[in-house]
Amino acid sequence: MKQIALAFALVFPLTLSAQSENKYIRQGNREYNKAQYEEAEVSYRKANEQNSRLPETVFNIGDALYRQEKYDEASKQFTGSAAMNEERSKKAAGLYNLGNSYLQSGMQKENSGAYQESAELYKKSIESYKESLKLQPNNFEAKYNLAYAQDILKQQEQQEQNQQNQDNQDNQNSEDNQQQNQQNQDNQDQDEQQQQQEEQSISREDAERLLNSLANDEKELQEKLQLEKAARERRNTVKNW
Repeated sequence: MKQIALAFALVFPLTLSAQSENKYIRQGNREYNKAQYEEAEVSYRKANEQNSRLPETVFNIGDALYRQEKYDEASKQFTGSAAMNEERSKKAAGLYNLGNSYLQSGMQKENSGAYQESAELYKKSIESYKESLKLQPNNFEAKYNLAYAQDILKQQEQQEQNQQNQDNQDNQNSEDNQQQNQQNQDNQDQDEQQQQQEEQSISREDAERLLNSLANDEKELQEKLQLEKAARERRNTVKNW
């Protein structure tokens, strides 16, 4: 897949009244720049514990989570940062990073086979980029990522449609095969029935021939007996001279 543009800003300039907050923010920045993202997250959270009303700290926690590929957690932080920020550029940055988090999370879901969840996340990323661009229309990265998210959502929907069409075709083929098998079975049953009828018909013909033969034999026997009787009677009537 294409490389997704990452958040273009990590830490906002902070004007903090408490020195402890500055300490944790600076420490988190150093750790982040060394790619020590887990440690940076801990430092930013400590700063947030000191003052939970700073949207910049929430934003930085989200960035640290994003770098750890904890996109679902990161999206919660960017949602909070965008909601808390009144400044247009910072609010736009939070929404842009929120779109990135949704997009990355969607790809994770898609790779695991959770297509419905991934589609919903792609839609959320698209809306986040659009909201970010309303505040910062010249953000090229947001425009690029918006087009990318729209493209992969369209591809996924097309794949799902193709799969549905294939499933429908498979079901139709299965039904056709079942109907054909049933038709074949019906034809076979009909052939067997016809054969039985023919066999029964032949049996009746044989029986009739047998009866006719017996009748003929009986007739011949009767005729023979009559001839013998007639012969005896002629002998009995012969006179001795």
